[in-house]
This record gives sequence, C-alpha cells and structure tokens, in this order.
Amino acid sequence: MEKKQGRLGEITRIEAMDGFWDDAPNAAKIQKEKSVLDEVVKTYLHLKQLYDDFDVLWEFASTENDESSAVEAIDSYKNFLVEFNLAEQKVLLSDELDPNNAIVTVNSGAGGTESCDWAYMIMRMIIRWAESKKFKVQILDTQEGDSAGIKSATITITGNYAFGLLKSESGVHRLVRLSPFDSAGRRHTSFASLFVSAEIDDTVEIDIQDKDLRIDVYRSGGSGGQSVNTTDSAVRITHIPTNTVVVCQNERSQLQNKAQAMKVLRSRLYELEMAKRRVKEAELEATKKDIAWGAQIRSYVLHPYKLVKDHRTDFESSQAEKVLEGDLDSFIDAYLRWVVEEETKREVH
Repeated sequence: MEKKQGRLGEITRIEAMDGFWDDAPNAAKIQKEKSVLDEVVKTYLHLKQLYDDFDVLWEFASTENDESSAVEAIDSYKNFLVEFNLAEQKVLLSDELDPNNAIVTVNSGAGGTESCDWAYMIMRMIIRWAESKKFKVQILDTQEGDSAGIKSATITITGNYAFGLLKSESGVHRLVRLSPFDSAGRRHTSFASLFVSAEIDDTVEIDIQDKDLRIDVYRSGGSGGQSVNTTDSAVRITHIPTNTVVVCQNERSQLQNKAQAMKVLRSRLYELEMAKRRVKEAELEATKKDIAWGAQIRSYVLHPYKLVKDHRTDFESSQAEKVLEGDLDSFIDAYLRWVVEEETKREVH
C-alpha cells in the first residue's frame, strides 16, 4: 500500500510539471493510472476504518458489558464484510487489461423480431448496469430491427475495471418467455450474442496497414428532424485479412467517426491476437463452449417460472426482472471466482 501511495504522490508531482497537459494522450494514460490507484488506496483506507470502528466497539462492549455497543459492533462487522467482498473482487481482476474501458457489441440471433427485441433488452441491461456504477456510456452504432429492437449495437463503457467486470458477459444469452409479438401467446426461445473487448491505448502496438482496410462512408440513420445527418458522416471500416467490420455513426464529423471506428478496430484485432495465443496455450478449448453460438452462457427464463442461470458457474437468481434491469454484480462475482477455480484445476492437472 505504501508503494501505491508513493506512486500517487509521484503522479501528483508529474502533473505539476510544465508541459504535462500538452501531451494529451500521455496525460490521459497517467490520469487513468491515477484513478485506479486512488480507488485502491481509498478502498484500503475505508476497510481499515470500518475494521477499527468494529474493534473499538467490540472492545467497549466486552469490557463494559454494553449491549448497545455490541449491536453496533455487529452492524459494523456486517458492513465490513460487504465492503471486504467488494474489495476482494478487485483482487480477482488481475489481468493486464482488466482496468481498461470496455467495448461491447450486441448481435441478435436467428428468430427475427423476437431476437431483435431480446438483443435490445440485453443492451439495455448492460447500460443499466454501467449507469449504476456511474460509468460513462456511449453508443457508437445501432442497427435497428425491422419491426422492433435492434439487429446489432456497439457501445463503449468508460470506467475503472469496466472490461474486467464485463468480460463475464461475453457469449450467447438465451431468453425463454411468452412472446409479446405472438398473437397466440406462445412461448418462444430467443438468442442474442454479446462480445466484450478491452479498449486499448496507443501504447499497445497493433499493425494495421492501409492496404488491408476498406473504408466506406454513408449517411447516418436517424429518427427524423434535426437528429438526421445531412452529410455522409457514418464510417464503416473492414479489416480485409480478418474480415472484421466496425461501424461508427454517432459523431457529426466523418473524421471523428473514423477515429472512433479505428479505436474499436484496434481493440478487436488485439482480442483476436490474444485468442490466437490462448489457442497455443490450450486455453481456448476450455472456453469454446461459452462463446459458440447455440451453447449459451446464461439462460433467462420468464415463463413458466422466473429464473436466470449462468451455465458456467451454476449461479442463479429468481429475480429475473432485477437482473434485466442491470443487477449483474452477483453473476459477475461468481464468474470471476469461477475463473480462478478453473485455472487452479488446470494447474493441478
């Protein structure tokens, strides 16, 4: 902890140096590091304060035989446990890219309107979760469904450990419900896939050559009125060797959309490279079932009963509505602990 506090002091001194803010990309990177370190230090100090409060109250209750102090001590201890579990979760986020922002892509599966509506529900669930964390949400692109919902969407989630937390959501999500679009009121099963990659900065070298890119510009879609662009500002970039396609149309300027799209492309290509490395290390085989279409990571049953179950961790909740409103923390925590357990098993064998 002393090292982290020392690094915070060093960053404060660096910020005070002449010309620090002239190099905006480097300043932003250092600010990100400062934010993460500051959160760690504050968490530690908060836990220490809670424990010290409990220690004082319990000692007073024991020596003075004071019942009210004993009750306060128990409440203080319960608060400590809650905060300690949250801090412990951060320890599980030890991968290099875990502190980074997240880029989330949602795609509807086969099934027309049903799946498009489900894809929209998944996107909304992720946005609600992010908003509950006070993270910044930016929608880069959406392709609306023919009748309802969305065919696809790409959004960025900006906040400390956004990627580390949201990587638990990558995979296929399955919904079972009575369809609001079926006049006969029959039960339908829908699928939507969600892919999460870390937003990477310019210090990570990704070789992208101009000859490998196809860049298309077109007029952004809109709901009408002033929100419709009158210029060809939307940008679609295709990385030909990997057939990776990214789209951005939320900005007014074509240059801004291109910059955002390139940022997403770099993150996607980085993730592809990481996947290749995992194949070589024989780790990808353990996760194929989690990301393959038709092998869902999680099921959301709304009829004939209500249940959300993660098929990797076996964690489940009967509060389906709350989960769809963004209450994902328990599922995320279960996933992070499951990953550690699986890694330990592989090391043992």
